[in-house]
Amino acid sequence: MSKPPKAPPSFATLVQTYFAEYLVQQRALSSCTVAAYRDAFVLFLGFAESRLGKSPTAMAMADITPELIMAFLDHLERQRHNSVRSRNARLAALRAFLKFAAHRDVSSLQVIERALGVPVKRFERPMFGYLSREEMLAVIDTPDGTWTGQRDHVLFLLLYNTGARVSEITGVKVGEVVLDDGAACVHLHGKGRKQRSVPLWCSTVKAVRAWLRMNPQFDTASPLLPNRNGHAMTRNNAHQRLALAVKTATQTNPDLAKRRISPHTIRHTTAMHLLQAGVDISVIALWLGHESPTTTHHYVEADLTMKERALARLHEPEAKIQRYRAPDSLIDFLKTL
Repeated sequence: MSKPPKAPPSFATLVQTYFAEYLVQQRALSSCTVAAYRDAFVLFLGFAESRLGKSPTAMAMADITPELIMAFLDHLERQRHNSVRSRNARLAALRAFLKFAAHRDVSSLQVIERALGVPVKRFERPMFGYLSREEMLAVIDTPDGTWTGQRDHVLFLLLYNTGARVSEITGVKVGEVVLDDGAACVHLHGKGRKQRSVPLWCSTVKAVRAWLRMNPQFDTASPLLPNRNGHAMTRNNAHQRLALAVKTATQTNPDLAKRRISPHTIRHTTAMHLLQAGVDISVIALWLGHESPTTTHHYVEADLTMKERALARLHEPEAKIQRYRAPDSLIDFLKTL
């Protein structure tokens, strides 16, 4: 006598398995990525509960329709005022779960296939904002000689030197900075647990050494850039300290007051300055920790100076192109052939 077919897992079981086993154990995603997926699901399930009148535990895969997903995405943009980029990120989290569920619940393949048909929303990418070298140096040199000022000086120098994401810099431990002459670098932990090492300027090494002399209590496991409580600076800490530095720098660079400057602006600044210095785009991609070179190519599109140099090599429509005239000796040579 054959065994009855195994009942497919419930929606609640699929969600729990997805987060507790698949993301953490099988894919070994970082805690930040798992948290982003979790937040997307909390928002979606809360919306679905109010829309369907069902608790999340009582939901089934059949409830996850394209109409529900589209209504949720519209809710994010209209009611929660999420950007298109954030909206697409939430959709990516849902799509990742649906692809996982397709392998675990074959009976729901048709439902899942329809749900996966919800498209990503296209949007115009804004032009990268970046600082001139003079503006960047003005911000870096703003902090004073106090403990907080010295820390902020190192923070801004490292952000500009490495072009790193703010979370990568605030997460650096003392032991991850190498200050040896000729081999100075910092080891960064990027997105998706990817690690990379970025070389340091002599000025950055000098500033870090001075900072460590000011803090002899640090050991190799200590955060390089702590707050007053000894914990690593947060993303908000870095944003606030940069805002204060920019406000002070506007006294000598008034145009900064018109700009919206964040730690990510410094990342763009590093990339643009490397590009303008003639560094190959593939090297810049490695420097920034870009997974896809396509991301780095956006900087090429944004560099007006490079485009102007290319334009200068072209003849304007009205310009009369000079016909090449060979020297007489060459003409004489050709006539002898």
